Formats: sequence, structure tokens, C-alpha cells
Amino acid sequence: MTQTFRHRAAIPLGVVAGRRVGLFRIIVAVLTILGSATALPVLIAQHATAQPTTPNSSSSPKFLKLTLDSVNPSAVTTTSDPTLTVAGTVTNIGDRVVEDISVRIQRAAAVATPSALRSTLRLDQVNYDVTGPFEDIAERLSPGQRKQFTISIALRSASSAALDITKPGVYPLLLNVNGEPAYGTQARLDDARFLLPVLGVPPAADASGAAAQPAPDAPVATTLLWPLADRPRLVAGVPGSVNGKAELTDDELAASLGKGGRLDQLLGALESVLGTNPATRDRTLTSAVCVAVDPDLLITAQAMTKGYRVLASPSDPDGATRAGSGADQAQTWLDRLRAVAASVCTVALPFAQVDVTALAAVNDPDLSARALDAPADIVDSILATKSVRGVSVPDSGSIDASAGMLLRSHGFGTAVLADTAAAPLGTAGTTAASQQPATNGRINGNQSTANQTYTTSPPLPETSTPDVVRLAEIAPVPVPPNGTAEAPPEPQPSATPSTSATSTSAPGATTSSTPPAGAAALPATPPADPALHAATFDIWSATALAAVGSNPPTPSFTPSRVRYDVTNDSRMARLQDALGAITWTALNPEPNRPRSLLLVPPQQWGANREEAAAILKQVELLLRNNLATPRTLAELVAEPPDAQPHEPDYLPQAAHDAVPDRLVPAVRDQGRRITELMRALVEVPENEPTPRQFLTPLRDDLLRVLTLSDRRTGDSAQPDTYAQRRLDQTTRTMDRLYGSVTVLPPGGVYTLASEQSPLLLVARNELPVAIRIRFRIEAPTETKITDPGEETLPPTGSRSFQIPTEVSDSRNLVIPISLTTPDGVALGNPTSVSVRSNAYGQTLAIITACAGILLFLLAGRRLWRRFRGQPDPADEGFDPGTRRRVNRYRRARQRVLRQQEQQEAR
Repeated sequence: MTQTFRHRAAIPLGVVAGRRVGLFRIIVAVLTILGSATALPVLIAQHATAQPTTPNSSSSPKFLKLTLDSVNPSAVTTTSDPTLTVAGTVTNIGDRVVEDISVRIQRAAAVATPSALRSTLRLDQVNYDVTGPFEDIAERLSPGQRKQFTISIALRSASSAALDITKPGVYPLLLNVNGEPAYGTQARLDDARFLLPVLGVPPAADASGAAAQPAPDAPVATTLLWPLADRPRLVAGVPGSVNGKAELTDDELAASLGKGGRLDQLLGALESVLGTNPATRDRTLTSAVCVAVDPDLLITAQAMTKGYRVLASPSDPDGATRAGSGADQAQTWLDRLRAVAASVCTVALPFAQVDVTALAAVNDPDLSARALDAPADIVDSILATKSVRGVSVPDSGSIDASAGMLLRSHGFGTAVLADTAAAPLGTAGTTAASQQPATNGRINGNQSTANQTYTTSPPLPETSTPDVVRLAEIAPVPVPPNGTAEAPPEPQPSATPSTSATSTSAPGATTSSTPPAGAAALPATPPADPALHAATFDIWSATALAAVGSNPPTPSFTPSRVRYDVTNDSRMARLQDALGAITWTALNPEPNRPRSLLLVPPQQWGANREEAAAILKQVELLLRNNLATPRTLAELVAEPPDAQPHEPDYLPQAAHDAVPDRLVPAVRDQGRRITELMRALVEVPENEPTPRQFLTPLRDDLLRVLTLSDRRTGDSAQPDTYAQRRLDQTTRTMDRLYGSVTVLPPGGVYTLASEQSPLLLVARNELPVAIRIRFRIEAPTETKITDPGEETLPPTGSRSFQIPTEVSDSRNLVIPISLTTPDGVALGNPTSVSVRSNAYGQTLAIITACAGILLFLLAGRRLWRRFRGQPDPADEGFDPGTRRRVNRYRRARQRVLRQQEQQEAR
């Protein structure tokens, strides 16, 4: 290709020119003479302008889009090709033709500070002062057309154009494209910026320089977490069952687990780089990697293997469903993960990427236990391994003091936090990181945003936090006067141990004596420390890793000054930035700081197989060149903390991206209802589901309400909607469960045969689990009802009860009756029983007693007169002859009746 005079310089900011400059000047002069100066801005606005030095600013027109396709070599070593070759694509995204299109490579000074790994990529192109020649790539591009190109330049040369790279370092490069849009003039229309890690400089092609090695220093102890997580997929409000099929909101997880899916590619990258045969696996790199798994993902994948249903419409959780298609993919993926976990370190993430700070605000012990204690057991059970215990990896990388106290009270000795999320004791809220203002998502623009002047913004934090620090005030275990701290309760070991792996732990947690295959020998367990430790990771490498792949989030710990929408940059450019970021520490030793690097990609990482493999190979390249040494996660958390005490520094952006406070009370209320119902349920031998199997899925749904998944996209509307929908579904289910245990209302009036007849009641339990109940009977004053005490209803059945009752009134009485748990929590709907007794009552008993007394007196009077031979006045008026005839008639009638009975008997 040839160079032209048009490529000597780019048009500076604000210059507007046209092909017919003379004609334009005449028009301006005429308008000025006529006094129509107000018409000038209109003409200028209509006149085509060339792209300024801020090609992606919203106020300037867009003509070309430059995409980086490949960089070779992606990382330079002393054995690399001395020529850098870059491939890319230029696309006309404007509404007019662009002619005379050319590109060139420019270089800025090597990155000197960690924050410059991000901020340098926003500098104006004039800061990329080492330039190569422009090379023509297309004469003309119409709107919508694209052109691929390849451009090469020597790393260093004395006889030709070169980048003048003479020593190792991480170098920012800029690919500049110039062109001439119709009605405009030649200008810079777009650029692409990326980092080039140079581990060593190869000899110059023209023999003008020898190879250059990095300065000798201790290798960087490196640990890499490999996240496998997904957003919550299970439909909320579905209790556990024995034969029921799981329901998912969509079938995207099947695609992610299947061939070419996100989770398939992340696992495939591990397999391709580490190897699938544990006997031949690279032990060096393997010991530096620890797979961080979300237990909610494992539960969902395992449920998929048994067949599942998918909602026809995710927005209608009660609507129609269809059969899921990912059972085989889920089984295959789980089998592959088990094979990897057998010889690679594994650690459990908090359940469903729960917001630990929001979880602490909910303050539900059972919910916290499920979110923090259960994940390790779930991972061990499903993957048949033993994971690292006592280490928590919060999704946001930042926690407040209450969250730290919650972790420590559950036996966690170490939390993996951003190095800006822990500050020296007494300085929280005053550091440069904590003074960064929170923003709504990511600032529009890309890496080529013009250099900005930050006169009112706090400076970017230059991380200097040690690898492991002691959060002195996060120590719920009291220290006795003798100074010896009692160790916190240790987590229970997994119920399904595996001989191929072992469990290791942080300070204060359970440890094992046998390290995983390929891992270095574990150091001696340090004394139990009542305070929580923080293993800190570099925010700049973590920010660069988060930008790799599809749908990249901007982490909460990324300072606001360098938050921008990285999707405007090509995936290759973002991958190069990540390679440079993870290499910088190895090439730039810092005084008074240990040589250490903890790499933490986002938990829902979008890297594909090639990108993820490139990250692994870059770490392997550092290890091979003796710039890094592998360090297991167990070794990292077992390191003694820095002598200076620290405290959590909850970052403003993390608080902004957190679960909304309005969800916390509702989650707390439903968690309490689950716990109260759990206490009332009875576990029957050989009967499934058990109370825990039945209610645990609902507790999991509440944790999914508190997930941080998808909360760093800049738009909280969608995750808020998902959370509220899940909470509403769980609330409706709990209402239904409580209403499934009730007393059946009798029809009509219940009549008691006597005043002490029992009251017959029937209670029904529609739950598949037995439950303990009590009757709540509001007896009126006319009745006395004996409390039958605690009773048990069988699963999905009814039971009759005889309630001892005494009624002292023959009127119709209304008796309100309801059921409660043994703790007094209402069950079902209250009902009422109308009772009527055949008993005479107190008044009638008095009358009967008076009549009996009167009869006794009258009989005594008659007998007294007969004994004395005195006639009874009551017999006066009867003739003695008449009395005799009456008596004879009675005797004759009795004889006739006896004869009739004898004849009938014959």
C-alpha cells in the first residue's frame, strides 16, 4: 500500500472544512454583509463535518466503525515474531459515502500504575505519540459496506517504521482509521484501543537490538478463580415433591449447558488447557485454579436431568408449560464437571449469588444458613468432591460490617473482597475508592472518549491493600481475658466424601490433611482468629476480566471515573486489555508489597471458549516464564494477615447496585412464615417428602429474590421486576400452604344428647407432610370445653376429634373454632359451630327438685292420717259403695287383659 499526503495528520477537534472552501467562504462573507449572521450557524450545522478526536461522542456524526479482529502475537515474549500483525474490519455505519480510508498503529508509554490499565485507554489520541505510517485499505465504502484489513509493524527497528518497544511492559496501542466522508474532509473517523503485554522483547528483525528480558524479581504468587454460575431459573412458589417435575422460567440454561453454550465453553476451556486426563494434567497451572460454583446452578441442572417443564411465557408463571429440551445436556455437563472437580480445587459460591449485605439485613438465621452453610454441602454432594470450606466469595466484592459479622458467625474465616473494599481501621469512607460517586450503570462512550479533566472528582485509587488483611472489628466470638480466642463453630463435613479430593479451609474452619491431586502441600493451619480475614483481589485486573465476552457487566468496585460501556469496543480489544491487566503485576514489582495476584472474573462470566482459554494460557505463559508461581486458594487464605488492622469499606457503587431495601421486610416476613410452618411439620419415617424437602425450595426462592444477578447492567427495572414476581409467587404459595390445614365446618346445628356430650370435629390436612396442630376454641360462658392439647394430622388426610364439652344452656350457641400450630400461628380459615343441647338446664332442675319435695310431703301427710285412722280430706266426696264398684271393675278388667295375653301366646 502507498502513503498519501492526506495521512500526515488528523484534523484537530472542532475544525470544519469542505471541498469547496472558497465557495463556502464567499457565502459566509455575503451573509455577513447582509447582516444575516444568524443564518451562519445553520449552514455550518448542515455542512458535513469530519470526525473529531472524540469519534464516539454523542454530538458528532458517526461514519465508520473500526473493529479489532486479531492481534498476533497477543502477548510478546523473547521468542515471538518481532513484527506485530493486527487484523480488523472497517464498516461504514453512516449515511454517506466515505473515501480514501486508511489506518495506522500508534503507541503510548507503557502503563506505569494499576489504574492506568483502565484510564490510559481513555486518553486522547495525541497521547499515543509513537506512530506508524498510514496504510490505505479502501478507496471507497458506501453506507453498510465493510472492509477487512491486515496491518503489520515492527516492534523495534532502526531501518523502518516501528513501535519502538525496547523493554518489557504493558503498552497501550491505538488503531487509527482516517477517511474522507462526502461533503467533508480527511479526518480521524474512529479508533480502537487495546493493551499489548510484552513479557520480553525479541531480537529486532534488522539485528539492531538484542532480546530484552524483564528485570529479575520474585515471581508473582497467582491464584485464579474460575466461576460457573447462572441467573436463577427455577419457577418460584413450587414446594418440594417426590415425583413432580421441576419448572423453569425459560430454556436458556439448556442452550448454555449444551454444545457451544456459555457454561459449556467455560468448562471446555478448562478441559482444553488443563487436560481431561488427571494423570497427564498440568499440575502447575491446575494448582493455581479453583473452580467457584454456584450451588443454585447445580440444583437446577440436576433437576433438569430428571425431566422438566418450561413456562410458555416467562411473564406468566401460572400459565401453560412445555417440555424442556436440556435433560441430556445437563447430565453431560454435570458429568464433565465432576471429572474436573475430582482433581481441581472447588469452592462454593453463596447460594444464587445472594446479596450478603441484604441477607444480613433480613436477619433470618434459617435463611442465612441456607445461603451460606448449605452451598458447600450441595457442591460436595452433587459433584462427589470436597470443596474448600470457610471461604466466602460475595458477588459484589464489597460488604458492610453487618455482612461481615454474618459471615463470621457462620464459621467463615475469610471473605474474598476487592482490594478497595477494605481500608485501614478508622479510614472507611474517606479513601479514594469510597469517595467515588455511584452512577446509574455505565457511562456512554467507549475507550476512545476524549481526555477529560476531573477537577471535582476524587483521584483514582491506586491499590495498595495487602493480600490478606484482618477485619479487626468483625469478630463476634468474644476473646477471654487471657487473650486466647475460642474458635467459632466448625462447619459439618460433607455427607458424601470422595477419595479423589479433599476439603481445605480458611482460618477457623475445618481442614483436611490430604491436598487435592496436583496441589502443593498445604501449610500448617494457623491459630484460630476470632476476626474475619479478607483475601483481596486487584480491581483493575478484575474489571478487565469482567469486560471479556458477551454481555459484559461493569463491576461495582470499578471507579466511576473509568466506568463506560465496553460493548462499544470489539471483543478482541477487550480480551487484549484483560491479558495486559493480568500481566502488569508480574512485570511491575512494587516496593513494600508482596508479589501476589488473585484473579477474580465476574460470577456470570460471558467469555467464550477461545477467550477463556486465552486467559488460562496467559497465566500459564507467566508461570512458564518464571514471572509467576502457582498458589492454591487454601494457601492464600492460610497466609497470616497484615499487621495493620482493617475494616470493611462498603463501596458506594456496591450499595447502589444492591438489592432494594423495600424487598428486605417482605423477604423477612415470608422467611419467618416458612420457619414457623417448618416447626409444626412432623417427619414420618419412610414418608416423603420430609418437612425439609418440602419447604426448602421455598426458602431457596427467597434467596433468589435477593440475588445480585443482572443488577450491574445499568437498568435495575428488569431485575426488580423478576425479584418482585418471585416474591409474590412465594407469598401466594405460603398463603395456600397455611390454608391447606383447616377444620371442616359442620352443616346445620350440632345437637348434643346431654349436657356432657362431646363435641365432634373434623380437621383436614391437604399437605403431603404430617403436621402438629392445636384447636383454638372461643367457648361462650354457658359452655365448658376441655382443650384436647397438641394433635397430629396425617399427610393429605382428615381426622375426627371428640372434644369434651359441658353445656349448661339449651339455647343455640355459636362456638368459633380454628386451628393453629403448637406455637400459636393461625392455620386455615376459622369456622363456627352452632350447638344446641337437650339438657334441661339449671331452672328445670330446680323445678323438678321442688316438685319431688312437694310429692314427698303430700305422701307423708296421707300416711300419717291413715296410721291415726283419720280420713284424708282429699278423699272426701266419694261414696264407699262407688269406691267398691270401681275397685271391682279394675280387678275384672285386669283378668280380661290377662286372658287375652294368654290366648295370643298360644
